Amino acid sequence: MTQPGAPGPHASDGVAVAAERRWAVLVGIVIALLVAMMIFTGLHWASMPPSRVETVDVRTLHLRGEFVESNLGTTLGSDGKVTVRLIAQQYSFLPQCIVVPAEMPVTFRATATDTIHGFVVGKTNANTMLIPGFVATFTTSFRQTGEQLMPCHEYCGTGHEAMWGRVQVLPPAEFLAKARSAGGLACVPR
Repeated sequence: MTQPGAPGPHASDGVAVAAERRWAVLVGIVIALLVAMMIFTGLHWASMPPSRVETVDVRTLHLRGEFVESNLGTTLGSDGKVTVRLIAQQYSFLPQCIVVPAEMPVTFRATATDTIHGFVVGKTNANTMLIPGFVATFTTSFRQTGEQLMPCHEYCGTGHEAMWGRVQVLPPAEFLAKARSAGGLACVPR
C-alpha cells in the first residue's frame, strides 16, 4: 500500500520523457545547423571560387604555354627558385622521373590532361590532386637525399596501379651544378 502524498510508480517516467525530448530537440537543432552550413558553404564556393585558381586548356596544353614538353621537369630560375612542372595523363607522369634539391624550397606546378589524378612523394608532405584544366601549385622541401616513389593516388582507370613516377633528391651543391649546365632537369635524358 502506498502512503498518501508519495509519488506514484510512474511519476519519474514523465521526467525522463521530458529530458529525452529536450535532447532530441537539441540534436535536431545541431543536425539542422550542420546541414545549413554545408548548403551555405557549397553555394558560396560555387559562386565565388578561391581567387588563386589557374586554368589551362587541356586540348592545347602540349602545343603552347607553360606545359609544353620542353618546359617539363625541374628548372632553376634566374632568381634561384626551383620549379617542377609535370603533367599527369592516364597511366603516366610526364616527366616520369624528376630531380629536386634537398633542403631548398621546391615549387610544384602540375595539371592533368584527361581525368582526375593525384600524387604523393614518398614519406613527405608533397601531396596533391590534379584536375584537368586546373593548375595545382604548392611549395615544399625535401629533407633527405635519395630516390622516392611518386604513385598516383586517385583511381584513374584500369591501368592506375602502374602509374608511378620517381623523384631523385640530390644534395644542393650537386643539384645546382646540374641545373646550371642544363635547362630542364629530369632523370631520363630527352
